[in-house]
Amino acid sequence: QRSEPKIETLIKIANYFSISLDDLLTHELTVNELLKFKGDLTLNAKEMTNELFPPIGFVSETFIKDYPFSADQPAFIASLPVIKLPLPHPEKSRAFVVQNLEMTQNDRGYYPKDIVIGEKIDSLDNNKPTNGALCVIATNEVVIFRRLFFSGDHVILRADHKNIEDIKLSPSEIKEVWEIKYVFCKRIPDFSDMVEGRLTMIHQEILKLQELTK
Repeated sequence: QRSEPKIETLIKIANYFSISLDDLLTHELTVNELLKFKGDLTLNAKEMTNELFPPIGFVSETFIKDYPFSADQPAFIASLPVIKLPLPHPEKSRAFVVQNLEMTQNDRGYYPKDIVIGEKIDSLDNNKPTNGALCVIATNEVVIFRRLFFSGDHVILRADHKNIEDIKLSPSEIKEVWEIKYVFCKRIPDFSDMVEGRLTMIHQEILKLQELTK
């Protein structure tokens, strides 16, 4: 016994592929013809992956020492390893490995081998990050991961570690600035103190409300 699809099902299929019921019922359509009707479909898994997860250049430990001297060389950038992430602006993004403990404080912060991902700031004159923003700054000699502050005509790079001195740079010494948007840690961060602090704050607010209602 042959089973016939319901008319509702046929309508849904026709609507999905943006074809008429007449074409669906009277023509023998190939897969390629169906894909022409539905142009955003693809059977190529690799193409789908590249569309959803575009490659981001990764300045790893192997490349980071040479990066300040070669960042403007297309061949060097093309040779960087890549990571794939669903970022909103992959063409403006770059990943950097954390090299030291400058951005740690009280056993918290960013540790060596963590990965930070930034969006490029084309000009500090027209598109300044906010004071204190996490940034990766490439000078002509070194790559620095710190918080960025503006002081007159200079840029101050400040570490979270209290024993590390500030670095003062003039705009002419800065080759690239990447404002950090994402961080990937090599460990599970401990948020216990943060949660306890918020619970304490909520408890205090509840007590204040109780006092007001008496």
